[in-house]
Amino acid sequence: MNQTIQAISSVSGTISVPGDKSISHRAIMLGSIANGKTYVEGFLNSDDCLSTIRVFRQLGVEIEKVKETSYTIRGKGLNSLKEPQEILNVGNSGTTIRLTSGILSGQSFHSVLTGDDSIARRPMGRIVEPLRIMGAQIDGRENGKYAPLSIRGNRLKGITYKTPVASAQIKSAILFAGLYADKETTVIEPYLSRDHSEKMLKQFGAKLNINKNTITIQPEPELEGQKIIVPGDFSSAAFFIAAALIVPNSLLRIKNVGINSTRVGFLEAVKAMNGSVEIEDIRYYGVEPMADLVIKTSSLHGITISGEWIPKIIDELPLLAVIASQAEGTTIVRDAIELRVKETDRIKTIVSEMRKIGVKIEELKDGFIIEGKQYIEGGRVSTHGDHRIGMAMAIAGLVSKKPIIIENTGVISISYPGFLDDLAKISKS
Repeated sequence: MNQTIQAISSVSGTISVPGDKSISHRAIMLGSIANGKTYVEGFLNSDDCLSTIRVFRQLGVEIEKVKETSYTIRGKGLNSLKEPQEILNVGNSGTTIRLTSGILSGQSFHSVLTGDDSIARRPMGRIVEPLRIMGAQIDGRENGKYAPLSIRGNRLKGITYKTPVASAQIKSAILFAGLYADKETTVIEPYLSRDHSEKMLKQFGAKLNINKNTITIQPEPELEGQKIIVPGDFSSAAFFIAAALIVPNSLLRIKNVGINSTRVGFLEAVKAMNGSVEIEDIRYYGVEPMADLVIKTSSLHGITISGEWIPKIIDELPLLAVIASQAEGTTIVRDAIELRVKETDRIKTIVSEMRKIGVKIEELKDGFIIEGKQYIEGGRVSTHGDHRIGMAMAIAGLVSKKPIIIENTGVISISYPGFLDDLAKISKS
């Protein structure tokens, strides 16, 4: 499916974005191994999150949809999962395959995890290595570097592990495996990555000690079912923030957005670029903060993004390239080598697609350099099967001289099924 996006005169109105993808995944996983009923409200019904539901149903968990975005999970404890009769297919979801591998490593049965072509290309050695050190019996292509992954559950050992990169998926896989270990497990990150797993583990009753980027978890807790209210996904909201910042005469309110401090690097970046984004009515439902955001058209300037900023903005960096093309001066992104092992090589892909629409951008090994105040000429681009590239190109189309035709926009449903409809609602011609 292709979509044509053309320039508009303003962005205005009030909008809500679907539930947070990371929190939705984790609510299903932890609810499945807790005791009793977990109720999840505001669940993201995207392809990726539905893959997690499908996998845990195959593992014997009763998961019932009670409303459009609400689910009940009836967990029976840490060791209640059942050996699946079929291969577990995670679709396009890297979160599902990596975090579930941590849980399955401590089970008493054999399971096999696979996914689509994108999953087959994404590195799994980064979780396989620490899980093997803990005693997990895992194999896969190229000695476990790539899926499919074959996991024979085992009694695990607690370890102390320094992750090579700041990655919530690596950290979470180890912490989830640590629930089944014989003693405490410690993860040390170079920088603090997203902390949704730690927050939710605590909410369910796990015992954690957190000291900056060092997290220690105690084994075999009694996890108890919880009520989880999922805030709006900040990474989804970021696209509308970008639209309101760069389209003239815009004023937009986005309601109920999650503002977890480890997720809002993009918000910090656009404020550093002189973007007008106001945070209103901060509140908590459980352990995650949410707020309303009010965004106005702004005169932006370029900045440099690197170091510990990167883990908090990693998913929004392709979008940042679009914003940077409309800002005064130069924007530089470094230390973002992790972008090369996402759904696509997002450095290579955003550079190629921006060039197709007339934007000058320099590719770096670990990022990119882009000069501001460029005209976006328009043209034909591809998502390359990557939802975030597709959405970033849609935002570029709002300020393009000629329309932008985006190929294969169906992949956007991986994280935000109604994105194009919501974009149309706030776009004024």
